[in-house]
Amino acid sequence: MKRRTFLRSSAALAAVPLLRTTPGAASAVGATQAPLRVNGARLNGWLAKFDSVGRTPTGINRVAYSDADLAGRAFTLDLFREAGLNPRLDTAGNILGRLDGTDRTLKPILIGSHVDSVTDGGNFDGPLGSFGAIEVARSLREQNVRLRHPLEVVVWTNEEGGTVGSRSAIGRITSADLEKVARSGKTIREGIGIVGGNVERLSEAVRQKGDLACYMELHIEQGGLLEKAGLQIGVVEGIVGLRWFEVTITGFANHAGTTPMDQRQDAMLAAAKFAVAVNEAVRSVPGRTVATIGRMVVSPNTTNVIPGQVVLTVDLRDLDSAKIAHFTDRFGQLGQEIGTATKTTFDIKQNVDTAPAISDPQVMAWIDGAAAALGFTRQRMPSGAGHDAQEMSRIAPMAMIFVPSVGGISHSPKEFTKPQDVVNGADVLLNAVIAADKG
Repeated sequence: MKRRTFLRSSAALAAVPLLRTTPGAASAVGATQAPLRVNGARLNGWLAKFDSVGRTPTGINRVAYSDADLAGRAFTLDLFREAGLNPRLDTAGNILGRLDGTDRTLKPILIGSHVDSVTDGGNFDGPLGSFGAIEVARSLREQNVRLRHPLEVVVWTNEEGGTVGSRSAIGRITSADLEKVARSGKTIREGIGIVGGNVERLSEAVRQKGDLACYMELHIEQGGLLEKAGLQIGVVEGIVGLRWFEVTITGFANHAGTTPMDQRQDAMLAAAKFAVAVNEAVRSVPGRTVATIGRMVVSPNTTNVIPGQVVLTVDLRDLDSAKIAHFTDRFGQLGQEIGTATKTTFDIKQNVDTAPAISDPQVMAWIDGAAAALGFTRQRMPSGAGHDAQEMSRIAPMAMIFVPSVGGISHSPKEFTKPQDVVNGADVLLNAVIAADKG
């Protein structure tokens, strides 16, 4: 579906009726019999307008701390204000808005996502969850529904650059992190200041364990499992753990024409064997483990010289920590075996290690129940991509809602989610919030 079709479909959704409570039902959420609905036409209209912010001939470019990112944040702040959320910035640059609850002793329910993009990305990864959360809060106000819990909406800063905003919110940003350079060319330290934060007061943005009732995030799937299965909603059971390895394979560079085949120490041959072996090892074990050889640097990288060194990366992901540990050991064994066979040496260094983030059973049940009440088909599934939700899981019960991505495409200008799926996801989020409030 093209963007022109998307705009037409969005307009058509304006005819979808909304279920509204009466003013007398304002403090009686528990008495609501039928699921509530968001204003789907409005939500899709926001996404359609936002598509032009940061769009270039090669895709959406709202990388963190760029002019386009600032424009996207300004657009988002306007939506907060229109929703009556009175936005504020924390010292990490995250945008926050709040609906007060009727019981001041209860912890807030937090919902949201991000609006920054990858280089040459799409318009749905992040904005769907951010605008969906704003729409949920606005729908509650318009339908005169008062929650017992406060409801907070958050738009995290620089998710695509390493979940910077949400890591700041749980106190996991280091001085070294602040000196890293974002895609915009700004350091994280500079960028936080550019968006209105204050790195000298980052501790003020930190939430402690127990400060939140729960966290929920609506997101596009970024894969093709839901579309392939013909299902409407994914209830995310967890976000996979991630390990990145840098593998240096050392052989001996020599003349390509004068060195017999049986006397070579070919680092490229060893790298090729290792890449195949990693793939076969992972595929031989049932489950959803994935491993990717994503980058390879060959030296001296010359046509008539046998490669003397190859540096490659391995990206390993699974929801099961035990499997991640198993394949970490297995890759080391493969390096030793292939090194011996090819007369090369393998040096494997682990440079990123993120533990799996398991969703909370009760929060998943609220999402599942909301989808069931709305009559949506659904399944439990892991997230193979990282999200701000994985950071929040360290301090609060967490779960995510997935909606289908057309063709399973994401981080691409072709990324697209159908307007009705956009609305379905926001409706589930709305009713899951209500269920959490009752819980």
